[in-house]
Amino acid sequence: MQEALRQVLKSLLNYLLFMIKAILIDDEAHCLDTLNMLLTDYCPDVKVMDRYSSAEKALEGIEKIKPELVFLDIEMPVMNGFELLEQFEPIPFSVIFTTSYDQYAIKAIRFSALDYLLKPIDPVELVAAIHKVQLQKTHPSAEQFLMLMERIQHKETGFLKIAVPTSEGFELIPADHLIRCEADDNYTHLYLKNKTKIIACRSLKEMEEQLCDFNYFIRVHHSYLVNLNEVSKYIRGEGGYLVMNDGSTVNVSRNRKELLLKKLLPNRE
Repeated sequence: MQEALRQVLKSLLNYLLFMIKAILIDDEAHCLDTLNMLLTDYCPDVKVMDRYSSAEKALEGIEKIKPELVFLDIEMPVMNGFELLEQFEPIPFSVIFTTSYDQYAIKAIRFSALDYLLKPIDPVELVAAIHKVQLQKTHPSAEQFLMLMERIQHKETGFLKIAVPTSEGFELIPADHLIRCEADDNYTHLYLKNKTKIIACRSLKEMEEQLCDFNYFIRVHHSYLVNLNEVSKYIRGEGGYLVMNDGSTVNVSRNRKELLLKKLLPNRE
């Protein structure tokens, strides 16, 4: 009996240790209710400590609760989600933005390799976002939020690095140092000019969205994204394949061949 009790207490302790303390911030009550319900139903590792309908009240709650994860609505009156984040340096928690469709804000968030959920929130996307938080051992870097705020404020800084989330944290790399990206389920292998490889905790689709502002990147296959400036040769075939400057080869799918050739040969008849 005592051994069984010890096992129960041990399981309970492990459960509590791996729980993610979270708070929800949204000025719409029904959004708070819906997100709380989804977390209860689909994300047992997340413990919602409190919910707030304004950024001002949330600041007090963050100081008191010290959450590990904040679900943050972007569009709120008086103080929006971005302005709330500006109150912290560094930001001592992970952030998942929640937003209605705002193309500019979403592009800025993607560029910074931060996470967001589009309302109405899809349970599958919610579970995936929580999984990314669990994979990363550190909070987002100050540089990521700087990149985000510069984009939101329409500042042109010439900052051409991208933030790449890894299991250890984040790496900032110049976009033009990237040769190619290769899909590996929910991860992506990034191959760089300096012969190194980074395993990003992002799908290839997410990497494609993050790099969309750099028009020299193109998806040539469901498994490959390449830097056109690093293409050495195109070898014809049904889809053909590319030879990159580092000597690697990349298959081109038949349905993406025409778009690739238009990019490589813009004056072709």
